[in-house]
Amino acid sequence: MNRVAVMTVGKTHSGKTTFAQALERRLANAIVIDQDNHAEILRNYYPALVPKQGANTIKYALTQTIVDYAVHQTDCHIILCNANRNRKGRLKLLEFYREKGFTTIVVNFDIADEVLKARIDRAERDTSILRTVSSFYEVLNGQQAESLGNPGVIPAPGEADHLFTVATEQQIEAATLKICELAARGEDS
Repeated sequence: MNRVAVMTVGKTHSGKTTFAQALERRLANAIVIDQDNHAEILRNYYPALVPKQGANTIKYALTQTIVDYAVHQTDCHIILCNANRNRKGRLKLLEFYREKGFTTIVVNFDIADEVLKARIDRAERDTSILRTVSSFYEVLNGQQAESLGNPGVIPAPGEADHLFTVATEQQIEAATLKICELAARGEDS
């Protein structure tokens, strides 16, 4: 069986989680791995373990444990639902999945900042998962600043076996259908 590892890339409120959950429902035997869920578990049940400053290493360790289990103990397709905007980190993850025999897929959400701001205005997302900023506007501002003069935040062809860039609902649907086809066909590249 060919397994796919789908990685979402994009700014806050670009639709990564919505896409991942919809893909999970349509792609048989798939699991979404979302670090926001892990942050929430830690915040709700183990708040004393969450670092006050610096990297949230316990969140990363929890995520890695879940990933290792999914890769080695199941035959699930994996959908990584995070920003994944750092090229070096992205390439490391993609290489890990390739070494484990997965077909790698990156879905880049290229949504206009004005649309993202409007989504933040309408959103009712809990901000308690945020540790270093107080709002999703601050997250977006940081991501906008990070993007200036840094081409590494945008996935390049060749990083994964397949790259889809989506900016519209139609492109999201097309990417979803193609990913389901790739998984069903057992394509290796």
